[in-house]
Amino acid sequence: MEPARNTEIVLDAVRAAVGTPGEHRLFRAGKLPGLFPSRAGASAEAALQALKDGLLETVRTETRGKVVTEWVTATPRAVAFVHDHDSPKAVLRELREVLRATRAGVPVWLDESRQELATLTARFEGRAAAMLDRLDRLADRVEAALRRAEVSAPAVGPGTAGVVPWAIAALEYLDRRRGDCPLPELFAAVRDRFPDLTLPAFHDGLRRLHDARAVRLLPAEEMPEPEYAVVVDGELAYRVSR
Repeated sequence: MEPARNTEIVLDAVRAAVGTPGEHRLFRAGKLPGLFPSRAGASAEAALQALKDGLLETVRTETRGKVVTEWVTATPRAVAFVHDHDSPKAVLRELREVLRATRAGVPVWLDESRQELATLTARFEGRAAAMLDRLDRLADRVEAALRRAEVSAPAVGPGTAGVVPWAIAALEYLDRRRGDCPLPELFAAVRDRFPDLTLPAFHDGLRRLHDARAVRLLPAEEMPEPEYAVVVDGELAYRVSR
């Protein structure tokens, strides 16, 4: 047998023994693993060479009928042998395969990471939007409650409420609407609940609410329905707010 071939068989066996500490069968037996594939030919010669060179050491034997099973372990010389004879090309080939497998897996990993991040971002944004919506609705309820509390304050006391019976309805509408409101819109909203309300009475009530600081009457650059405008403090007002 060629020396190079013999060294290659020994190297494979010794590398396996060094890589997995403990006892090993010297030869494979059927499906049972062993350091050397066969008791005959080049494999047997390589096993004898490894034992002779002190790379492997017999620790025990088992006899079953005519079959003798030898168990061996790697010696300290085996580590040096593997270090000195292991082919740089084999190491480089193994490294190349690892690099290829890793390189192929990176795009998949990136894609999975992006998908997980997108899912997490969408979930976070959805929860944040729901939370903000709840906070906005709660703020509206708090503000409306505060407005209703102001309605019962001295600014709209029994005297004002008696003279302007629709005051609470008007203030509640302004609270729900938020922002300033054109007088025609407020008049129409109040008349839904007080159908007998006249425009002069509406104007008179607005002035009273303005004087009581329950509402603010504001001017406007445009007045599509000027008949709804009311004079207050010497100015023509067309919009109202809380």
